[in-house]
Amino acid sequence: MRQIVLDTETTGLSPDHGHRLIEVGCLEIINRRITNNHFHAYVNPKCAIDEGAVKVHGITATFLKDKPVFADIAEQLFAFIDGAELIIHNAPFDLGFLNMEFKKINPSRTPITQFCAVIDTLVMARREHPGQQNTLDALCRRYGVNNKHRELHGALLDAELLAQVYLLMTGGQTQLFAAEEPLHPIREMQRDREVVKQQRVRSLPVITASEAEIAAHNTFLAMLAKKGKCVWQETQ
Repeated sequence: MRQIVLDTETTGLSPDHGHRLIEVGCLEIINRRITNNHFHAYVNPKCAIDEGAVKVHGITATFLKDKPVFADIAEQLFAFIDGAELIIHNAPFDLGFLNMEFKKINPSRTPITQFCAVIDTLVMARREHPGQQNTLDALCRRYGVNNKHRELHGALLDAELLAQVYLLMTGGQTQLFAAEEPLHPIREMQRDREVVKQQRVRSLPVITASEAEIAAHNTFLAMLAKKGKCVWQETQ
């Protein structure tokens, strides 16, 4: 089964207000294993970015000045997600921007849900943890996913964190990454956690008694025998 964990960053909160997509990150999961196959692109929106949005993701118009417009990356993005099951945190937000961008250049690509199934992890989290915070940061803390390096939002980084959270939310697994694959720092953390988990279930060491301890034990049994019946001596 091929799943794609997807996240976006934007110039603002709503495509209905003229806001545009400026970053998209996609991470592939096949048969509950995160692979090294991913898609990531920054996009020049050709418009201003809200100050509030910059505080969230740190992406500025100056940084995006030499980046491709959405039309330049659209077909490559569509080819990457086509036919997969998308895993998105707060799916209506990201799908709204993706549908808007695709509609501008190729309306036949919309809605994306014609081509992809969608799992909304925010809906899952609210069902599993009602009344609690269910932001990505909150879920990372709840499921023990290391997000200390996440000072700002980033589409590919957030997709990678969400991939780990999703796998843990849906039952976890013993091995996330193939041994022959190079590991990202986040993946090394997950590997180390699995090593610690395996070490916990190793057999306990067998420690034999010393001669002095055996002599003391026999002296204690002899004392019990003098006071009455000693079951331990009878079974030897």
